[in-house]
Parts: sequence; C-alpha cells; structure tokens
Amino acid sequence: MIKRVLVALAVLAGVVLLASLGVWQWGRGQQRTALHDAEVAQENAAPLSARELIAANAGDTRLLHRPVVVRGEWLAGRTIFLDNRQMNAVPGFYVVTPLRLEGSQAVVLVQRGWVQRNFVRREDLPPLQTPPGTVEIRGRLAPPPAKLYAFAAQESGPIRQNLDLDRFRVETGLPLLPLSVQQTGPASEGLLRQWPQAGSGAEKNFGYAFQWWAMAATLAILYVWFQFIQPRRQPRHA
Repeated sequence: MIKRVLVALAVLAGVVLLASLGVWQWGRGQQRTALHDAEVAQENAAPLSARELIAANAGDTRLLHRPVVVRGEWLAGRTIFLDNRQMNAVPGFYVVTPLRLEGSQAVVLVQRGWVQRNFVRREDLPPLQTPPGTVEIRGRLAPPPAKLYAFAAQESGPIRQNLDLDRFRVETGLPLLPLSVQQTGPASEGLLRQWPQAGSGAEKNFGYAFQWWAMAATLAILYVWFQFIQPRRQPRHA
C-alpha cells in the first residue's frame, strides 16, 4: 500500500513539473510574440527626422526599429569595415560610416550595407562609393552592430572584427549618438542591404511547450495503464 502511494506521489510530482515547464515555455513564446509585434509596429510607424531623433534622445531603446530619414555629410575617413559578416550566406564586410547630421554637430553611426571582401588579398579594402556633400539616408534605428568573438581586446584601423561605440567615440572625438542607423533600400554605392529579418522565435517555445505537455500526458497514461488497466487484464488463477 505504501509503495503504491509513493509511486502515485512521484508520478503526480512528475506530471506537475512537466506541465509547469510547458506553461513556462508557452509564456515565453507569448512574450516573444508580443515583442515581435511591437517591433513590427515600430517599423511601420512614421519616420523620425534628424531633429526629432536628437530631441527624442536616440539612446531610448523604445525607439529601436523606428524608421528614420536623415540628411547629413559622410565622414568618409572614419569608415570601418567589420570583418566576417555574412549576407546571403556569403562572408564579407559590414560597412559603417559616421554621418554628421545637417544643421547639427551630432553624428550618427550608419550601417550602410554589406560588401564582399577580397579573399586573395585580405588586407585590401573593397571599392566603395561615398558621395561627398549632403546626402539623404533612409533606414531604421538599430543597436550598434553585434559583436563577434575577437582575440584582440582593442582594435584599430579600418578593418576590424568589432566596433565598440563608446571606444570609437573616445577614439574619434565625435559626438556620436547612442544608437545607430541601419540604412535600408536597394543596393547602391557598391553595397547590398538585404539585412537579415529576425523572426520572433516564439515557434520554438511553443514547440517545447507541446513537448513538455506530451511528456506529462505520457507519464500519466503510463501510470494509469500499469497501475489500473494492466492488472485487470491479467488472468486470474483459481
């Protein structure tokens, strides 16, 4: 009798634990879906101008993914080529150039696009067109480019593995805004702009939730089978 009670309690604890894990994964999926929906809503909002961008404090992460239309002048001498970045599964450079905003001393870092590197002469910079004078850039507010693993703690020169915004601000003396602009639109100036579109990732969480719930149901069914149904199916001996 005691053994049956202990088995029942163990199975109950297992079912509750597995079901709880399923609920947790389902909640995570709902959170990711809500964040993705908010990101899509931001992308469909009215574009910010340079004046609105500065006044609204570009460091406000609530502005991430908001469209922007800015005018300014490229600081071409400060262009950085971020190595080992892929577009359409081809390795190359992300090209990042500061843009001094028109009518202001403020500077925003622009992720201008991607260009393939020279795989024979890896130190060569690819041909790139950087128009002089005032240009108009359309894009969306984005965090600085994601960091990759690098052996060097601090890099210099035009070709780098990573770009730390705070260090670059000190290195250049430029009044850089806290966020960057990821330029959008068709290919131009030798650059592609087919930026990866991140999904919500919620489908994985929902899939895990169903797996946990299926395991909980399986455990409960096995318990009922071996404790109640199978014993009754055993032939009784006189």
